[in-house]
Amino acid sequence: MPIRLVKSRTTALLAAVGCWLAVAGAAGADGLKVGDHFPDLTAFKLEGKLPDALKDKVLMLDFWASWCDPCKASFPAMEELHRRYQPKGLVIIAVNVDENRADMEAFLKKNAATFAVVRDAAQKLVEKTGIATMPSSFLVDRGGTIRFAHSGYRGEETKLQYQREIESLLQK
Repeated sequence: MPIRLVKSRTTALLAAVGCWLAVAGAAGADGLKVGDHFPDLTAFKLEGKLPDALKDKVLMLDFWASWCDPCKASFPAMEELHRRYQPKGLVIIAVNVDENRADMEAFLKKNAATFAVVRDAAQKLVEKTGIATMPSSFLVDRGGTIRFAHSGYRGEETKLQYQREIESLLQK
């Protein structure tokens, strides 16, 4: 293998590792974890309308981006969860992290949602939560405490896990 090719692959690998370490370091600095109280969403100047009644509700906060393929796969599952559990006290809020609003809007035209969708244009909520993977989600109990956290979406496996966790929180 020519030296130039080895050098360029090594440089690319080092750059990728450096980016990963920067993201991982930032996520660990202020990131929220299970057991933490989820912050008041109104403090983050999110674009879009938050649901009026969040008090005493079980919340699912899902962070997503239009370029994220697993996010596309998760939207139908979240729609199903919303329709099934919203009458029992679940509120789903999908938090978009796209830089451009048009990207979010194009995604939503192809992936309809009846649950709340807001955009974190300033990336302040993303920074506070320490999100490093798309999609990532938090399940928050009626008292505002994070009870479950998810990184990524693995199809039916994740959907079934969401169902079990949501049902356990709705029973309390």
